[in-house]
Amino acid sequence: MPKRILIVGAGKSTSYLLHYLLRKAPEKDLLLVIADKQPDQLPEEVTGHPHTEITKLDISDAPSRREAVRQSDIVISMLPASLHIEVARDCLEFGKNLVTASYISAEMRKLDPQVREKGLIFMNEIGLDPGIDHMSAMQVIDRIKADGGKILLFESFTGGLVSPQSDTNLWNYKFTWNPRNVVVAGQGGAAKFKQEGTYKYIPYHKLFRRTEFLEIEGYGTFEAYANRDSLSYREAYGLQDALTLYRGTMRRVGFSRAWNIFVQLGMTDDSYHIENSRGMSYRDFTNLFLPYSPTDSVELKLRHYLKIDQDDIIWGKLLEIHLFDRERLVQQDNATPAQILQEILEASWTLGPEDRDMIVMYHKFGYQVGERKYQLDSNMVVVGENRRLTAMAKTVGLPVAMATLLILEGKYRKAGVQIPRDPEIYEPVLEELAQNGIAFREYEVPYLGYNPDSVAS
Repeated sequence: MPKRILIVGAGKSTSYLLHYLLRKAPEKDLLLVIADKQPDQLPEEVTGHPHTEITKLDISDAPSRREAVRQSDIVISMLPASLHIEVARDCLEFGKNLVTASYISAEMRKLDPQVREKGLIFMNEIGLDPGIDHMSAMQVIDRIKADGGKILLFESFTGGLVSPQSDTNLWNYKFTWNPRNVVVAGQGGAAKFKQEGTYKYIPYHKLFRRTEFLEIEGYGTFEAYANRDSLSYREAYGLQDALTLYRGTMRRVGFSRAWNIFVQLGMTDDSYHIENSRGMSYRDFTNLFLPYSPTDSVELKLRHYLKIDQDDIIWGKLLEIHLFDRERLVQQDNATPAQILQEILEASWTLGPEDRDMIVMYHKFGYQVGERKYQLDSNMVVVGENRRLTAMAKTVGLPVAMATLLILEGKYRKAGVQIPRDPEIYEPVLEELAQNGIAFREYEVPYLGYNPDSVAS
């Protein structure tokens, strides 16, 4: 009997996941049971493959979902993060291992004692970020510690961008993953991190004006702004004594300064709804956030309000997304400002048929061996093939698929609700990722940290 891999959810990030497993299916005697709410959107090379079984499944249909889990040998959940828990409970009941690419939720973490008791593996956070970031960081951190080093600094940055060949707008950006997550990024509290021995906090309204620059050979300069919580990685990575711990999101230079316009206007707010939003012009939406004037135009009010010169490149960026258009109308009822902004941006920032996305990841490791201090930087760049076979789908889907086979074949056995931070999982996955064009370049640079005994902070 073939081994049944149940894949719940088959959205944009599953293209490489499915291709990889189907390529392995004949050799390893696999049957991919693909359960999705809209299976008719799957490509023919998947639906017509002899090693697939396609089923229509609404995740809220508990009897059908439970039966699909019961019949499987292992389960991959590619659902939105909030829906994993229902699948996880089914896996626990029927004794099935589970793999997801999402952050471990509080509800998922509570299942850990029961998962361990049953000897099951619930592997989470094994996509791109989280996922490849964990594995690539732990590989270097463990290597440094094994050589007698002490980690002083760890910084990590990831960006989902467009390739230089597809930089067809002034923002140098298009959506390559969930647009909503981009629009509301950084909200819900201050970004917190540790820098040179001191705890630091950046409130949301200042987040996009506190950036640092990174250079990647062959790809130019990028900027990065802080993620919301870098400190949670102290325990996960064993970095309790690190002086600097900082994680951020990468964009092309100039993006953050322009995005800050939306933040200052209030367009990224998701806490209230705008009455009669359907049919409102983009121009009227913009005017909602500006002072009243009986004489000044919307354009003039915005320039004065935010002190933007007419020849400032930011002005061109705002014009490019049709923010002052009278003809383009909002399509959502009773929408929040963030929902309307997302709609406006999706009209301009959706990948075209020939567009190629690009994933960039950059790590910095500062460490001490004896009396000497060193810094090792590493970076990874992956460029997509087209709008469907994206770099995002590749870097999210392949680690999930590889971990699934390791668990299915009994090559990884550590039980519990977990992330991929053990050599037994990260070594084979990173090795195979490198064979598939997902690899890091490492190089030493002068240590950029400080001596906490001699420098004021």
